[in-house]
Amino acid sequence: MYRYIGNKAKLTPYILDKVHQMIGDAGTVADIMAGTGTVSLELRKKGYKVVASDVMTYSYHHLNVNLCMKEAPEFIGLKDVITDDLGCMYLTVLKYLNQLEPKKSFFYQEFSPDGTPRNGTPPRKYFTSDNAMRIDAMREKINEWIDAGNISKSEESLLKHTLIMAVNEVANISGTYGYFLSSFKKNSLEKIELKPIDFYESNSEGHVVKLGFAENLAATIKADLCYIDPPYMKRQYAANYHILETIARGDFPDAVGKSGLRDWWDQHSKLCTKTRGLQSFEKIISDMQCSKFLISYSEDGLFTLEQLQECFGKFGKVSVQEIDYNRFKSNDSKLPQKLKEYLISVER
Repeated sequence: MYRYIGNKAKLTPYILDKVHQMIGDAGTVADIMAGTGTVSLELRKKGYKVVASDVMTYSYHHLNVNLCMKEAPEFIGLKDVITDDLGCMYLTVLKYLNQLEPKKSFFYQEFSPDGTPRNGTPPRKYFTSDNAMRIDAMREKINEWIDAGNISKSEESLLKHTLIMAVNEVANISGTYGYFLSSFKKNSLEKIELKPIDFYESNSEGHVVKLGFAENLAATIKADLCYIDPPYMKRQYAANYHILETIARGDFPDAVGKSGLRDWWDQHSKLCTKTRGLQSFEKIISDMQCSKFLISYSEDGLFTLEQLQECFGKFGKVSVQEIDYNRFKSNDSKLPQKLKEYLISVER
């Protein structure tokens, strides 16, 4: 389960239709702020070659799985480590990880009610103590296999993708990992369990996955069309999903403040700022070897439609498709239910 703000699942049909209008039913599409990889996977299913990137490490692992796998890898390096055999090593590895002895380590100390945060704040309730210990055992075992050379890069991505999906199922949060709920809700009381994912079997060759800021990667990418799904607001994904980033990196960062944030400044997006956001758009479009761009945006965003049209108009013809969309609202929100989502196309 994905629990990310800005997920484009509901808008994907509109995006795919627009891509087809702009380049037909074949070609290379760059998805340079790819997030969960939802759009990238649908582009793969339609037969396109995809160059996908994101600055978040957890996204990198999602993308490796969604774009480049048609079946589970063989985990050959673990065949002498895990003696059980379910006929599929992926299933065997998941069973092994699910049965590990829980461990009181980083997640237990920093993110469970029975832990003792190193910075002296009261215990946090992102996970039950039992689930936090199970996450510790699983992620540290994966780290051990990486250090020993027992698993490949693709196998690492698959296991971390699978673990993140399981963590999302039991996290005690309302929508993001920016803060935890004061009381454990029903789903967070369930025991965490790694479950095998489904693989899409066709068109798994020729895709490219990159890790980094879109502004820095743009000059290295050549595509027939570039799809851009930027953050709309001041909220930084790196702060909102710090726990998933820690799982993806496999590290033990300082957990700062009451919410236990990791230091995320190295992943701070300029597109979340009014002072630098338009400059980032211009650099991407200027640097990339691509003549057609498709940008998702919202009327709730930092920049008005007029500002975006003026920015993109420097590069060529701009057209806008407006889509009626239901706003994500908290229970006490006074904002209207409906808003406009924009699909902005730019052709040099």
